[in-house]
Amino acid sequence: MKKTTLCIILCLFSVAFAHAQSRIGGGFAYGTEIEEFGIQVNGEFFLKDDLAIAPDFNYFFAEDPLNFWTINADVHYYFSESGAVSLYGVGGFNLATISVDSSLGDDSTTEFGVNLGIGANFDINSSVTPFTQLKFVISDFDQAVLAFGIRFTLN
Repeated sequence: MKKTTLCIILCLFSVAFAHAQSRIGGGFAYGTEIEEFGIQVNGEFFLKDDLAIAPDFNYFFAEDPLNFWTINADVHYYFSESGAVSLYGVGGFNLATISVDSSLGDDSTTEFGVNLGIGANFDINSSVTPFTQLKFVISDFDQAVLAFGIRFTLN
């Protein structure tokens, strides 16, 4: 029964997203607390013209023996689309993991947090969209994250 329910839910989401605009992409991020740059993989899956689900993964290049990465489940709400710039608000959840790999042993900590921020997409053509985003993560790993990169339109 659980497998059937899960299959039905996945099919409904697939149909909903099949006709909506979707973008995937990547870029770079800078974390103010860890004070390091990282790489980002992200997506935007529109539910409506002004509302998108926006997951992303960040891996920061921390100095050895540290490893630091985050997974974010955000929502983008688009305020305006005036000309070539689309401004959006960011809200969502953050899962951050920091780990230490040393000869004395390994240790890691994972924290949950809340994301709040603002971003902008720059419409240069129909298939490639540069973006920038400033997000504040509120958790035991508090930091601001500035990200920029490009997204490619899937449909």
